[in-house]
Amino acid sequence: MTKQLKNVLQAIDRMNSQDPNVTIVDNIEHPKELLYSQYMSECLAQHWPDADQYLQIAVRAQHIKRWHLKRSDFPQGKQGYLTWRKALGMFHAQTTKELMIDYGYDDIEAESTARIIRKEQLKSNSQSQTLEDVACLVFLMHYFDEFAAQYIEQDNEAKIVRIVQLTWGKMSERGHEIALSLTLPEHLGAIVAKALA
Repeated sequence: MTKQLKNVLQAIDRMNSQDPNVTIVDNIEHPKELLYSQYMSECLAQHWPDADQYLQIAVRAQHIKRWHLKRSDFPQGKQGYLTWRKALGMFHAQTTKELMIDYGYDDIEAESTARIIRKEQLKSNSQSQTLEDVACLVFLMHYFDEFAAQYIEQDNEAKIVRIVQLTWGKMSERGHEIALSLTLPEHLGAIVAKALA
């Protein structure tokens, strides 16, 4: 890892460590987006060990300062949700681009990374697709259980099955292979099986 890359990753971590939202793991509180970014980098390193520095930065920064754009600041409903998600992607990309330039990357390198974060040309840009795969895998490994629980409590398993189907549709064949190799709790494995049936 170059010093320049290390400096940028550390700067992203410093930003995400300021997240006022927390995730509790083993009774320990972690800044939510700092923990998420670490999960993302771990997944990339495990399954795509040859990823270049731009993809490494994009994966680490996918949710950089996410708390700055609150869902409640956008209209209710599906259109409001999609507008919020689009705004987040632009915000994360621009924040990362500025950070990279601050640490000596040129504009072309920074914009290349920003395009990955914006997930431009998802099916034809292999790096954007890998970012999407990593995000989907991290969801399945670390967030699926809690996410599914709320729908199961509402007796709405069909909703979570549909969400898994949508998630699956975003992934590449490589992503599918990794997802199928995951050891999920039995009740989550059953939901995935229904989604893919």
